[in-house]
Amino acid sequence: MSALGQVGDLLQLVPVQRAGAGLLLSALGLPIVGVVIVGLDIMPVRFAMMHVALLGIAAGQLLGLDPVLCALVACALAGAGVAPLARTADGLSGAMGLLMSLAIAAALLMLALSGVNANGAFALLWGSILAVRPADLAVLGALAVALPALFVWRRRELSLLLHDRELALCSGVAVQRLTVLLLVLVAVAVAGAIRLTGALLVDALTLLPALAARRLGRSLVSITLWAIGIGLVVNVVGFLASLAWDLPPGPVLVLAAGAVALAAHLIPERRTPSWREPAASSVPSSH
Repeated sequence: MSALGQVGDLLQLVPVQRAGAGLLLSALGLPIVGVVIVGLDIMPVRFAMMHVALLGIAAGQLLGLDPVLCALVACALAGAGVAPLARTADGLSGAMGLLMSLAIAAALLMLALSGVNANGAFALLWGSILAVRPADLAVLGALAVALPALFVWRRRELSLLLHDRELALCSGVAVQRLTVLLLVLVAVAVAGAIRLTGALLVDALTLLPALAARRLGRSLVSITLWAIGIGLVVNVVGFLASLAWDLPPGPVLVLAAGAVALAAHLIPERRTPSWREPAASSVPSSH
């Protein structure tokens, strides 16, 4: 059977259709999360939320609740709670490190004391794209609507915050409240992507498209649109390639997104201004 015929047959299966729908929905929202991560300079957030998700999964297994739902709730609460720990933008990374250490310690202690099978908890972190459920699609669909809507609704405030926290404060932006909202959305998005690629490969859906987009865009809007476009192309091409050649989708998606990010960074710097320059130039005057 040809590769094209194999893909056609596989796309008739419901789990494969759900996986494809999940990747399409994730491409509309999760690359925006990457733009936020880059703008706020909170690279450790992916690892922090991976550990918080593990804590939520352990709690769910202990209480007999849906582990993924518990992971979503735990990440949302952690995202809301970590912002007040940081008085400055630089402090966010430190707060993430503290959160990561506390979460993994609590998760391991809970697993040890409860006698819950640790392999089952850790297995959910590796992801299984063909195990995507309607509930997972609902979460991704909500993010696909909420994240672009937030960027349209609060474009000026987000441009200021992602460019310079102090400038945003001086311009009257509710920095603390907006930061909390962004961190909650980032945390939920990372947890929501666990079922697709696993927590360890979530960068393929979030950070890598944003890293490529910031070299191609000249404003926050164009960077966001580039990130979404790159996410769509990478997810569709990577998923179809994995079906055609019977490869695991997660690594294929990471390699595809990484290749695009690397190609974007080979573009000469003078042709694509840096992230900070477009952010500044796109901000309307407050006078």
